[in-house]
Amino acid sequence: MADSGKPISETALRTLSGRLNFLPSNAVNTNKPDFRQLDLGSPVSPLRHPPAVSSSSSSSGSGSGRRNGNGSHFRSTSKTSDSGELSVDSSPTTSVNGSCSKNSGHTRPDSAGGHPLIYSGGTSATSPTTNLLPTGNIFRSGNILKTGMRTNRSSKSDVLSFGTCNYGHGSIMRGGSKTAGAGAVVYGGGTETPISNPPNSRKLLVDPEELKRIGNERYKKGNFIEALSYYDRAIAISPENAAYHCNRGAALMSLKRFSDAVKECDEAIKLDCGYVRAHHRLGSLLISLGQVENARRHLCFPGSEPDPNELKRLQTVESHLSKCTASRRVRDWAGVLRECDAAIASGADACPQLFACKAEALLKLGRLDDADLSLSSVPKFEASCSLSFSQQKLFGMAPEAYLLFVSAQIDMASGRFENAVTTIEKSGQIDPRNVEIAVLLQNVRSVSRSRARGNDFFKSEKFKEACSAYGEGLRLDPSNPVLYCNRAACWFKLGQLERSLDDCNQALLMHPNYRKALLRRAAIYTKLDRWAESLRDYEVLRRELPNNNEIAESLFHAQVALKKSRGEEVYNMKFGGEVEVITNLEQFKSAVASTGASFVLFKSSSEPQCKQISTFLDTLCTRYPFITFLKVDVEESPVIAKSENVSIVPTIKIYKKGNRAKEMVYPSQEALESSVKHYSS
Repeated sequence: MADSGKPISETALRTLSGRLNFLPSNAVNTNKPDFRQLDLGSPVSPLRHPPAVSSSSSSSGSGSGRRNGNGSHFRSTSKTSDSGELSVDSSPTTSVNGSCSKNSGHTRPDSAGGHPLIYSGGTSATSPTTNLLPTGNIFRSGNILKTGMRTNRSSKSDVLSFGTCNYGHGSIMRGGSKTAGAGAVVYGGGTETPISNPPNSRKLLVDPEELKRIGNERYKKGNFIEALSYYDRAIAISPENAAYHCNRGAALMSLKRFSDAVKECDEAIKLDCGYVRAHHRLGSLLISLGQVENARRHLCFPGSEPDPNELKRLQTVESHLSKCTASRRVRDWAGVLRECDAAIASGADACPQLFACKAEALLKLGRLDDADLSLSSVPKFEASCSLSFSQQKLFGMAPEAYLLFVSAQIDMASGRFENAVTTIEKSGQIDPRNVEIAVLLQNVRSVSRSRARGNDFFKSEKFKEACSAYGEGLRLDPSNPVLYCNRAACWFKLGQLERSLDDCNQALLMHPNYRKALLRRAAIYTKLDRWAESLRDYEVLRRELPNNNEIAESLFHAQVALKKSRGEEVYNMKFGGEVEVITNLEQFKSAVASTGASFVLFKSSSEPQCKQISTFLDTLCTRYPFITFLKVDVEESPVIAKSENVSIVPTIKIYKKGNRAKEMVYPSQEALESSVKHYSS
C-alpha cells in the first residue's frame, strides 16, 4: 500500500499513541546503568498526548501518581476501551501524613499493614502499559502493512518512534521506498540491520520498575551487591522515586554500609515525608547504631503501627545503654563492660560509641591489648550534615568526639604520646564545652611534657632527675604503664633493684603483655639471683619472639644458672651449639649417656625426607640448648643402625641416661617439636 502523502490528523495520532507503547531504539542495551528514559508524555511512547479524562469508573488497572498542571496530585487508573485506546480516571488523593515539604510524584503502595523488607508494590509513572498489538507491520498512517509489501519514499516529517523496536510480529514503519521484510525496521533513508523477534516475555531493562523487580529478586537470594546495582540503575532513570532509595538502603544495610544506608532512607523520607516503610527501615537502622531517641521517632511514626519486635529491640537496647551510662558515671568499669556487651548483643551491633566505651572499660581494667583490639573493630559511620536528624549524644559527648577521647587514652597507655596529644585536641575541637575532654586534654599535655623531660634526663645519665620527671607524669596519670617502666629503668641504673622491680610489676599489672617491662623484670630477677622467676619471664618472651637471639641466649644462661643452683650436673654446654654427627658406636653410647634427653636422627643422605628433618633438627638445636641432638648416617655407620635395630629412615629415637625412651618413624615437624618441648621441661 502506497503512502497517500496526507498528514496524519491529531485524532489519529492520539489513537496511535494510546494503542502503541514502544521503547526507544537505544533501550535494547540494558548494560548502561546511567541510561535515562526520555519523558515525552506517555511512559513509553515518544508522542506527547494530553491526558484523556473519562467519567466512567475503573475496576482494574495500575495506579500511578502524577501531578497535574495546578500542582495537585491525582491517582490515575488506566483501562483499555473497546477501540483499544487508553482512558484515564482521575481523583484527588492526599499523603499519609498530610502535606509534605517535597513530593516528587513517585508512586508507592499505602503502608498501613505489614512492612516487608523490599518495596515491590505499586507502579511507577514511567512504567509501560502492556497492550496487544496486531500482527504485521505498523505503518505511520495507522494502517497495517502486510509483510513483503513495498512503500514509497516520503519526505514527510517522522511521527512514530526513533529507533529499533520489537512489537507484535512485524516491523514499525516510518516511511521509505524499500521493502520491509519480517523483522526489519524501515526509516526514511533505508532499512537498518534486521533483528530477530525475541519472545514476548523478554523485557527491555529501561523500565525502573523492572529494574527494581530484578533487584528485589537478587536481594531475596542474598546477592546484595547485584541487587544494589539494579537499584542504582533504577534511581538513575527515576531519581525522585522514594521506593528505589528505600530499597537501596536495605541492600546497603545488608552490606554493612551503614552510613550510606542511613542516607538513602533519609533521602526517601525527604522525597516523601509520609513514606511509612522508609521511616520504619530508618528506625531499625538507628537502633543498630544506638540512636534510640531518633529510632523511636521513626518506628512510632504517626499513623502507622510499629513492628512489635523492633519496638522490643529498641526498649532492650535503651535499657542497657541507660545502665551503661550509669555505671560509667560511678567508674564501675566491670559494669560498663557487661552492659556494653549486652547492648551490642541486643541489637546495637553497629554503634561506634558502644565499641569505644567497651575499649575504655577494658583499658581501665588493665586489658590494654583487648582495649586496642576493641577500638580497632569500631564500625565505621560517617556523620553527614545532610541528614535530617542530629546524632544522639552518648555519655554526654558528641559521637565522634567520644571516639577520639577513648583513642587518646589508649595512645597514652601504649606510649604514643604525640598521637595522644593530636587526637585529644581534635576531640576538643569537635566538642569544646565538654568537661571530661577538657580535663583529659590538659593531663595529656602535662604527662607528655613530663615524659619528654624524663627521657632527656635519662639520655644525659641524670637518673635521679629522670625519676622525678616520670613521677610527675604518674601523679597526673597513675595508671600509665610506660611511665612506670621508664622509671624502673632509672631505679635499675641507680642500683635500687627492689624499687625497679616494684615499678615493673605495676606496669605489667596494667599491661600484662608489655614486653619491655617483662624483659626488664627478667633482668632484675637475674641480678637478684631469682632464677626461677627470671626463667619464667624469659620463656614467655621466647614464645612471643622465637627468632630473637638475645632472648634465646638469656634464656639459656638462666637455665644453666637454675640447674647449678639446684645442684644438678652441668658440663660441656654452650649456647648455639650444633647438632653432633656420630660416626662410631663408642661415640654414640657416650653421647646418649648424658643426664639430659638426647634426640638421635637416623638418616640417609639419599632420602629427601631425611634432608628436611635434618634441616629442622638444626633449627631445634638453637631453640632448645638443653637437649642433645645427634645425627647418624645409616649408610656410613651401619654398625650403629644394626645395634639400635633401625631399618627405616628417617627415624628419631629419644634417649635418657642411655636408655631408649621413645621412637618416631617419619615424624612430622610439629610432632617432633612437641616431643622436644616435652623433654626439655
